[in-house]
Amino acid sequence: EKLQQLFIELILQQEQDEYQREGITWQHIDYFNNQIIVDLVEQQHKGIISILDEACLTVGNVTDTVCLESMNTKLAQHPHYTSRKLNPSDKSMDFQKHFRIRHYAGDVTYSVDGFLEKNKDLLFQDFKRLMYNSTNPVLKEMWPDGQLSITEVTKRPLTAATLFKNSIVALVDKLACKEPYYVRCIKPNEMKSPVLFDDARCEHQVAYLGLLENVMVRRAGFAYRQLYARFLQRYKMTCEYTWPNHLMSSDREAVEAIITQHGFHDDVAYGHTKLFVRTPRSLFTLEQERAALLPILVLFLQKVWRGALARLRCRRMRAIYTIMGCYKRYKVKAHFWEVERRFANVRTMADYGRSVQWPTPPAALASFHRITNTLHRRWWARQIVKNIPPSDMLEVRAKVAALTSLSGERKDWGVGRAWERDYLSNARDCPQTSSGFVRVSKELKNKDGYGQVVFSGFCRKVNRFNKSTDRALLITDQFVYKLEPKKQFKVLKRVPLDLFTGLSVTSGVDQMAVLHTSSHDDVLMCLQPGELCPNQDRVGELVGVLVDHFSRIRNGPFHVKVCCSALQLQMRGRPKSVTVETKLGQTITDFKKSRNGFVLLLPAN
Repeated sequence: EKLQQLFIELILQQEQDEYQREGITWQHIDYFNNQIIVDLVEQQHKGIISILDEACLTVGNVTDTVCLESMNTKLAQHPHYTSRKLNPSDKSMDFQKHFRIRHYAGDVTYSVDGFLEKNKDLLFQDFKRLMYNSTNPVLKEMWPDGQLSITEVTKRPLTAATLFKNSIVALVDKLACKEPYYVRCIKPNEMKSPVLFDDARCEHQVAYLGLLENVMVRRAGFAYRQLYARFLQRYKMTCEYTWPNHLMSSDREAVEAIITQHGFHDDVAYGHTKLFVRTPRSLFTLEQERAALLPILVLFLQKVWRGALARLRCRRMRAIYTIMGCYKRYKVKAHFWEVERRFANVRTMADYGRSVQWPTPPAALASFHRITNTLHRRWWARQIVKNIPPSDMLEVRAKVAALTSLSGERKDWGVGRAWERDYLSNARDCPQTSSGFVRVSKELKNKDGYGQVVFSGFCRKVNRFNKSTDRALLITDQFVYKLEPKKQFKVLKRVPLDLFTGLSVTSGVDQMAVLHTSSHDDVLMCLQPGELCPNQDRVGELVGVLVDHFSRIRNGPFHVKVCCSALQLQMRGRPKSVTVETKLGQTITDFKKSRNGFVLLLPAN
């Protein structure tokens, strides 16, 4: 009866009450409300359960017959209760034994035999407490209710009918807060036969289950109802006036715009807070249109979201670049500050900051660091050079050119001494021949018109007959002269200086040098020291003055090659090779013909 009452409240009564609350025009449908039967069973002080509990609690000899008499007295006027005493003509019931209740599903006859005995709970708390306090752990676990003290349990145990009523009430309260989905099963016959269909039996079940009233309510009502806000939120994309947001005064007007655009105004009703749709077809049409629009909306949302992510990434990248720029500027400024701090007093230093350690530059200033380092070296060199007398600048330039060309590959190249350049005119170096050479050089200067002497000195030279002879070498800014010192410096050969392309020397202490020409007729010679200093190295001086002259005056390259083993040259277009050997018993430095060219023999010290 309680479950049937719940069904009536949820399906029939609540349905019609909702229509009335929403102001929907509605034709009331009558249905049987079994609340009167529920009250017959569970009503306080008057219901059957209350009468049974009162009989169980009464002191004295109370029997089932006395309980039935009490129900006949209190329920005699109830339309759904009867007994043999109240209806003597009904012989289907016995006196002092049966009573009948007219339930929603039909009449049910009850026998009062054992009512009171079955309703009592004779398991009192003192027995439970006794079993719980047993030393046997199994008994103690079987009676957990016995742990309650005597002060906590002061009432008698509830009767079976009361416990059952409370359980049913709790079940109904829990079901009332849920959304019900009913499945009604109709039993076709009492024989459990698959081929028999008892019409009367089926009609009876349909009647007491209230299916006819349920169908009538459903047919007269609406298949779908929803709050305006939720309906609008779900279907607003199907109407151009509500997507993405409407400008109307209320959600109801927006919902009316959706319904009007789709032509469903004859199939809906507008409540105070909800929209009611009569047929599922209208709702299905809305769902189809919504499903068709969802992919487009998803693509739109994806586009918007990707754009938002792209803008976010762009802002982050800009922020990163801003931070990077600030950090780079900070590093640059910090580097500048450190350079300024370290080189603040370089003008007053003895070495002009040559010994100052440069700070490690950031990667962005690598090229700038090289430039500033070069600028500082140039400034340092200028500070050093400006203290050199102008008369010594030519020598300094030649030594710098020699240092650059030899690249540290030659052991000794005369950097520690003064370079005279024109040794043949120096009376200290050539006291016996200097006057004659000066006279000849003036004649050549007047004749050929050269400007200055680049280098002059004695040498041992290999001639065209592959013989070595003593010669005097005069190199001017225009010509190279080969002179005969034994014949008053007679000019044996004059070669334009532009014809020479390079110079080859060894890495040892010998004074051998090869002047390369563009005509492939190179000059092989060995420079000889004068009387000023017999052990002077003049190869470095020759390299320096020629490289400086070609780079400064002629603005052209003059290649210098330092060989560790043999010198390679060409004489009259034929390749030759020159090696250096030390020989015991050799008194002077001289050339000797070999299989592949020549050998320079050096005296053994």
